[in-house]
Amino acid sequence: MAWLILIVAGLFEVGFAACLAKSKDATGTEKTFWYTGFFVALSLSMLLLMKAVETLPIGTAYAVWTGIGAVGTVLVGVLVFKDPVSFWRIFFITTLIASIVGLKTVSSH
Repeated sequence: MAWLILIVAGLFEVGFAACLAKSKDATGTEKTFWYTGFFVALSLSMLLLMKAVETLPIGTAYAVWTGIGAVGTVLVGVLVFKDPVSFWRIFFITTLIASIVGLKTVSSH
């Protein structure tokens, strides 16, 4: 269950990063909406990370959490915000995913 909680926490990390990106070009009420989404997603992400580290080792949990956030944010950047794609970006995201899977595999929990 802790791994599922950690994955959801990582997805909320992607959510708060996406809200930051959307707030950059927003104004007025729309900007307030995106900042509110940022704070809600940030709070949920941190609370779920705190819950996950009650069971999982902090080093593993934090690395996986940030990895999910990094990979997810890059994917959202490419798919939603039309960030550039290159061989090296794909290569390093792939190595990051392999590292996250590796940490999960060698974790004793």
